[in-house]
Amino acid sequence: MRRLMSLFNVVAAALLVAAFLALQAVQKPPEAPTPPQLQLAERTPLKVKVYFTDPQVQTLKPETRTVQVTQTNARMVAQAALNIWAQGPFDRALLGVVPARTAAPKVYLRGQHFFVDLPAEYANLRYGSSGERMLACTITRTLLEERGQDVTFLLAGQNVDSLGHIDLREPFTRQDCADQ
Repeated sequence: MRRLMSLFNVVAAALLVAAFLALQAVQKPPEAPTPPQLQLAERTPLKVKVYFTDPQVQTLKPETRTVQVTQTNARMVAQAALNIWAQGPFDRALLGVVPARTAAPKVYLRGQHFFVDLPAEYANLRYGSSGERMLACTITRTLLEERGQDVTFLLAGQNVDSLGHIDLREPFTRQDCADQ
C-alpha cells in the first residue's frame, strides 16, 4: 500500500494551500485610499490695469480691476489679468477684444519675457489687421503694465508667422503699442 504522507503528497498539499491563500488575497477588495486633505489657499486681492478698446477700435482704454490670486508671483498675476481681460470690461463705454465666453490665453514667463499662448479659436476670429493689432496690443499693454520687457505670441502652442494679417514673428514691446 502506498503511503499517504509521501513527499509528493506533502508538496502538492502545500502548493494547494498556497494557491488557495493567493486566490483569497487577490479577490480581496482593495482598501479605499484616504483622500488628501483639502487646503484652501488664501487669496490675495490685487489691483491690475487691464486694457480694452474704445467703440471705434482706435485707442486703448485702461480699466482698473481687482483680481484674486493665491500667489503674487508675476506669472500668476499675469494669468489672472488675462482671465479678466477675456471676460471683457465692466465699463459699457469700452469693448472687449474677444467675444464673450472665449477662453483666456495661457501666460508663461521666462525672465522678463512673457509668452502668450492664444487658443486655436483665436485664429478664427476673422478680424482685420486693425482688430488683430488691437488684440495683440491690449494683451501686451496689460502684461507689460507692471513688469516685463516684451510679449511673444504663440497660437495653440505653436510659433506662427501671423494671426491672419499681423506679423507675430517678433515679440511685441510697449513701444509697439504706444501709439494706440
